[in-house]
Amino acid sequence: MKKNLNHPVFKIVAEVADEMHVKCYLIGGYVRDMFMKRPSVDIDIVVIGSGIELAQKAAHKINKDIAVNVFKSFGTAMFHYYYDEKNWQIEFVGARKESYRTDSRKPIVEDGSLEDDQNRRDFTINALAFSLNKEDYGCLLDPFDGIQDIANKLIRTPLDPDITFSDDPLRMMRAIRFASQLNFTINDETLEAITRNAHRIEIVSGERIAEELNKLILSPKPSIGFNLLMETGLLQIIFPEMLELKGAEYIEGKGHKDNFYHTLEVLDNLSKNIDNLWLRWAAILHDIAKPQTKKYVKGIGWTFHSHEFIGSKMVSRIFRKLKLPMNEKMKYVEKLVLLHLRPIVLAEDIVSDSAVRRLLFEAGDDVEDLMLLCEADITSKNSTKVKKYLRNFEIVREKLKEIEEKDRVRKFQPPVSGEDIMQIFDIQPCREVGIIKNIIKDAIMDGLIHNEHDEAWALMLKEGEKLGLKAK
Repeated sequence: MKKNLNHPVFKIVAEVADEMHVKCYLIGGYVRDMFMKRPSVDIDIVVIGSGIELAQKAAHKINKDIAVNVFKSFGTAMFHYYYDEKNWQIEFVGARKESYRTDSRKPIVEDGSLEDDQNRRDFTINALAFSLNKEDYGCLLDPFDGIQDIANKLIRTPLDPDITFSDDPLRMMRAIRFASQLNFTINDETLEAITRNAHRIEIVSGERIAEELNKLILSPKPSIGFNLLMETGLLQIIFPEMLELKGAEYIEGKGHKDNFYHTLEVLDNLSKNIDNLWLRWAAILHDIAKPQTKKYVKGIGWTFHSHEFIGSKMVSRIFRKLKLPMNEKMKYVEKLVLLHLRPIVLAEDIVSDSAVRRLLFEAGDDVEDLMLLCEADITSKNSTKVKKYLRNFEIVREKLKEIEEKDRVRKFQPPVSGEDIMQIFDIQPCREVGIIKNIIKDAIMDGLIHNEHDEAWALMLKEGEKLGLKAK
């Protein structure tokens, strides 16, 4: 097969390669995505020789001001090229063959041929290559029938999968991530090898595992990947807290839903329209404390009291263990896990202004994301029940909008500050300051006073007097 490679950078690389008398090939994900008609701006070029030298000369020929980033220890170089309103990343590497030690996924690297380089690729669909030399420009080299695997939507390794995964265990995560991203099937031999080698994932750094896990979570239907992680035993090793959700227990004929599959359904529901990674993490963790809070109460059935509170407390430990960011992203997930039942309670009851104010105050700018999570959490198979919940959520949304426009609660700032209280009563920071601040906040939330300075100031003076404080 021969393909017309029109991208201008390919022509320039071809010219420079011929001047240098070296062979070079377009390889990997860009080629795969070309056949799958998927957008891609990351181009990998493998060189039989020095990838660094070819990168430097090609970049200079395009524009002498292009900066080339060189990574000598890896034998790679990379530059950015702006074309067709896109920022293309062009990476060059010398062809190599690799061998591994059992205690490390870092390979021992030697110079190699194109065949060696294709052999070391993780999957057949990523081993496809096009020649960029003048004599056979655009000719496809497909030694492992990767084109056929794309047509069959199949993930398999070029060589023995046991060796592939034992050498670099992260490839097991990549196989499952590709299956989830592309909606491909992992062939039986490859899937069995993942199961046999699952324990090897323990030598991979948490950061690399988290990177693959996040890519899986951002796939169109993440449940595909999580089911494969569960079936192969990888989930038990990397994220056992999620696997603990699996299973339904029955007592006196009463059972609860399988919270593992419920969580995946919520995640898939959310993923249909939302690509916010951290909102998807909130979906994954919203019921994470149900195994710890599960209790059977005779005459009532199964309860999971305070699972939202305990679950929010688990978020930081899980993020730390999974090497996820311990910053505002984590706090965002904590907040949504803590509040995920609140809109549901509002939807089931009469929506009071006070309850809506408190929800707006606690959710702040994340209230819309909270509502999206709650809507995704409706997984009932009873269509009448689903319609009722969605209708009630619309009422809640309308009430949220009405209260926000009227009371400006979302960006709530107390009309009277702690400094005001200390100054007017001539006191230092103390318990009484916090008491007065909370009374003012609660009065605003409950609609007893308006969210404005004069009414809040009058209440401050009144409550201060009750506490034995004297205004200056």
